Amino acid sequence: MGIVPGKPDRLDTATHMAMDAGLSDRGEAGRQNRERPVDDIDPLGKAMPIFKDELFEAQWLRAAGHASYCGAEIAECLEVARQIGGADPERWFAAWSGFASRLFEAAERSERAGHSASAHGAYLRASNYWRAAWTFLFQAPIEARALDAYRRHREAFTRAAKLMSPAGEAIRIPYEGKFLHGYFFKAAADGAARKTLIVNGGYDSTAEEAFLLSGAAALARGYNALVFDGPGQGAAIFEDGLVFRPDWEKVIGPVVDHLFTRPEVDRRRVALMGISFGGYLAPRAASFEPRLAALIADPGQLSLFEEMKRRLPPFAARRLMDRDGLVSRILEFDLSRRLRHVSQGWALRRGLLVHGLKTPIDYLRLTADYVSERPEAIRCPTVICSAENDEIGGTARDLYDRLTCDKIFLAFKASEGAGEHCESGARAWFNQRVLDWLDEMLAEVA
Repeated sequence: MGIVPGKPDRLDTATHMAMDAGLSDRGEAGRQNRERPVDDIDPLGKAMPIFKDELFEAQWLRAAGHASYCGAEIAECLEVARQIGGADPERWFAAWSGFASRLFEAAERSERAGHSASAHGAYLRASNYWRAAWTFLFQAPIEARALDAYRRHREAFTRAAKLMSPAGEAIRIPYEGKFLHGYFFKAAADGAARKTLIVNGGYDSTAEEAFLLSGAAALARGYNALVFDGPGQGAAIFEDGLVFRPDWEKVIGPVVDHLFTRPEVDRRRVALMGISFGGYLAPRAASFEPRLAALIADPGQLSLFEEMKRRLPPFAARRLMDRDGLVSRILEFDLSRRLRHVSQGWALRRGLLVHGLKTPIDYLRLTADYVSERPEAIRCPTVICSAENDEIGGTARDLYDRLTCDKIFLAFKASEGAGEHCESGARAWFNQRVLDWLDEMLAEVA
């Protein structure tokens, strides 16, 4: 999940609303199908991008970056890029899904032969590659092959989870007459109450990917881990049609309720991590949820509305909520035009799906509902994160400044390899810094 460095086009209102993978979907429509992967090194020793199209590059790095926790092999991902050849969504789907299918079959053969470690690794990679496959199909209406890829992604991960020790448990969290899909991973099988991390993803992430982002790292450090799909995410949007809601405390509350029913969970040491758009959702929830012992926002976001307005010319930002007038008509025209482009319209198409909206201008106006109104009410120790090249998280410092709890601000740098959105490609470094901090915070509670 990455953003390529560079100044945004201030008239490009919609392209910077990519809050799940936090991706800028800017691109050059006329060149999309002619761009080729580059896998060499320039004379200055700087690694060249795999794709020239920024969104394709960021999504490729997102998938390849899960190699940190056995969700990818770099050479496999490079071969997928070679097969894709450029910014072509059809070849993207074919290459990733083809690799995933082959790995799933190999995992089944290993599992039948009793080679559980081999099967576990192949299932995890197959799951990640199927998630990558539907990236450019994530729009309304959801077509059959996207739904099939999602279900295969989930099935492969579920099989991998069952091969862990202790085995990961698929869970159903009661939520307003329905259930939210998720997984609970025990740190050990002895039944002792332990610290627990909830990993809350963003716009187009899934519970399964959340495990690769930070769930596996938490488990390795002696935490229980819970990952889940809230409204607008994963199973909730693919299977149940549940869309995002701004009052995320109504989602996290049931998640914590579920944890508090489990004897393996130390109720005094439950932490919440929000990733990508989760960097808004988690702080919003924490401002109402007193049972959390710590909070992590990566990247921190005070207001989705302010994030969007900062990418507009001032005159357009002031008139955004006007239903009539020249500015409104210009914005509607520009957004509708961009909606049709593979890369430039990706975030818009995704936004319309996960919020249940019809028009791009409605999407921009809806962001006014996504504001953390009371960050001062957060009482638990909090870390706010920001990555150097990330165009999302422009209000991270604003959120940090309004916190009155114990707090730190962590900046991740390009020179560390961690400058992209959600530190794609360097997630192990992120987890080292953040989970070391969390260890220390929760040690004080023990």
